Amino acid sequence: MKNIKTLLVLLALLPQIIFGQDLLDEIDLETADNFETAAFKGLKVVNFESTKMVSEKELYFVVSHRFGSIKTGIEDFFGLDQAVTRLNLIYGIADGINVGVSRSSFQKTYEGSLKLRLIRQKKGSFPLTIVWYSSAQINTFLDEETLPGLEFKHRLGYATQALISRKVNKNLSLQLAPTFFHNNLVSVTEQDNSQYALGIGGRHKLTKRWSINMDYGIHLNRAGTSPFKNPLSVGFDLETGGHVFQLHFTNAQPMNVNNFLGQTTGDWGNGDIFFGFNISRVF
Repeated sequence: MKNIKTLLVLLALLPQIIFGQDLLDEIDLETADNFETAAFKGLKVVNFESTKMVSEKELYFVVSHRFGSIKTGIEDFFGLDQAVTRLNLIYGIADGINVGVSRSSFQKTYEGSLKLRLIRQKKGSFPLTIVWYSSAQINTFLDEETLPGLEFKHRLGYATQALISRKVNKNLSLQLAPTFFHNNLVSVTEQDNSQYALGIGGRHKLTKRWSINMDYGIHLNRAGTSPFKNPLSVGFDLETGGHVFQLHFTNAQPMNVNNFLGQTTGDWGNGDIFFGFNISRVF
């Protein structure tokens, strides 16, 4: 019941978005074929993927950085000494088809992804944009010495999301992201390997170059003994021509789907949150 109330409150308040090169003018215009322009400028809604796609033959290079918890204070310079970095390349191989590859320092994770646009929001016709997103990751941090019997299959994880967005007006866009993810090895004994979550997010434009962003993930079958939390992130995006900067606060330090949904440790109520930023460049 608590999760349902939280969902309703966030759906009423939502805001969000990231990235994009010189897309500020484009985002508020209708296309000639009457499709709505992208609900989001960025490829992510802070943590969750958005329905934004990389255009055909474009290459995005995204650098994501999360410091450690600010709760530690000056001892490690508010998390500076405990940073996590993710480098991500995304290429548009065709209109509505993107592939990506990334490496994160969190658990030395490598990931490949596929993103497909199934349908676009169109005025007077279909009210939503729907995108399919799938990823597979390899955890190379696991050690055979500490985990006897470890096999390659135990390093693998998978995720699939249906990204459903609506551009409500020129300033406000909302998104739902029903998510399935599976880890062949879980750290909590009672936790099912196959897990389910619902992501909600949004963007609200404040000025031509600034927007406020939010997303939240509700884990639907987390084990009762699990120490992990639902990820909640709030941030601001600034577009500066060839670059977009996203500045945010979140209780999730990891950035891959399986990890921020299944292994978020921070607690907003205790001030255990992480400052981070994303920078994207289009080639």
